[in-house]
Amino acid sequence: MLSYRHAFHAGNHADVLKHCLLVALLRHLNQKDKPWWYVDSHAGAGLYDLDADYARKNAEYDTGITRLWNRTDAPSLVSDYLDQVRALNRAGRLRLYPGSPWLASQLMRQDDQLRLFELHGTDAEALRQVFSEQTRHIKVVAGDGLAGLKSVLPPQPRRGLVLIDPSYEIKDDYRRVVSALKEALDRFATGTYAIWYPCLARAEARELPERLKRLPVAGWLHARLDVHTPSPDGIGMHGSGMFIINPPWRLAESLRTVLPWLAEVLGQDAGADSLLEHQDR
Repeated sequence: MLSYRHAFHAGNHADVLKHCLLVALLRHLNQKDKPWWYVDSHAGAGLYDLDADYARKNAEYDTGITRLWNRTDAPSLVSDYLDQVRALNRAGRLRLYPGSPWLASQLMRQDDQLRLFELHGTDAEALRQVFSEQTRHIKVVAGDGLAGLKSVLPPQPRRGLVLIDPSYEIKDDYRRVVSALKEALDRFATGTYAIWYPCLARAEARELPERLKRLPVAGWLHARLDVHTPSPDGIGMHGSGMFIINPPWRLAESLRTVLPWLAEVLGQDAGADSLLEHQDR
């Protein structure tokens, strides 16, 4: 949706879950020398100033990264993510928060490549400024990422991670995500796909993980983090989930510790909980 700006939500509990998993997936790709591509369907602005008016309006970072900032007991998977955030804030005060493209750029190697889509004109320009010295390794595309997947898949090295995380403010996004995945899998069946979704009362949000499970893939992982009890009026996001197609085989083992820890640290009431499901290849 053209009115959506992720700056209002930067660093919240959903970003924590999404970015912990993103860093873990990129670390897995780096275990082999062969290059990879990272494709981001809704890349946002790339970097976020938590002192800016957008972020401070609802201070959603207080539900996420702020709660983790001074923790010294985080599981290794979470610590790796925190190290990336702290590298942006070397003075020790949390001010800048990295978007997914920034995290990918910090973990990419000499021959890896980034393809970043962003439809919102202002955020696309901000993203270009973050990566102002673009080379063939980092390309920013001002356009619809779901429609654009077919233009970049399959990547030439046949190794890659695709992050799909629309705002879902438009009901049709749920349908389009599934449709785009079907086409992407036809082109690049062996790629890893990470799909973020919000936990909402609306039926489309509840049904999306089940629809993703029915895709013709050999292996998948579903991680969900609820931070509070759903509102009685059904308004608002009470958590979020990540559905990963073709996940690393040991990721589920790590998340058995990570998800309950995040639910405890980020939980806002007795309804905080986590869910981990997976189907091995």
